[in-house]
Amino acid sequence: MDALTITAGPFTFGARFESAAAPKTCAKFRSLLPYEGQIVHVRWSGEGVWIPLGDTDFGLGYENHTSHPAPGQIILYPGGISETEILLAYGGVQFSSKMGQLAGNHFITITEGLENLAELGKRTLWQGAQPIRFELAR
Repeated sequence: MDALTITAGPFTFGARFESAAAPKTCAKFRSLLPYEGQIVHVRWSGEGVWIPLGDTDFGLGYENHTSHPAPGQIILYPGGISETEILLAYGGVQFSSKMGQLAGNHFITITEGLENLAELGKRTLWQGAQPIRFELAR
């Protein structure tokens, strides 16, 4: 039940929830599925795309948090110093905002389609916002 399908721009990725390491974050996000939004390229963090969520309050604290997600890792920043957001690393990332370094909950890992991550990042950087959809795998 931890398998996901993520469609971002023209690409489809297989993924899994990190339920053992981030159970509260995974449970909250699972309750929102299917989840749709738009990704834009990060401003401060490096090679990543993000879903800005403003002052959305998921009622979460930190769990399994990192400032350096690896390519294919998805983190949720629960808000506080900066706005709430979901970030997908496609290359080197040091998760930051204009307020400085942040940490987000690593709760999803892409397991299939990793070869398309860099192209998704470049497409988002040069062509603008891309649609993204998270759903349970069938």
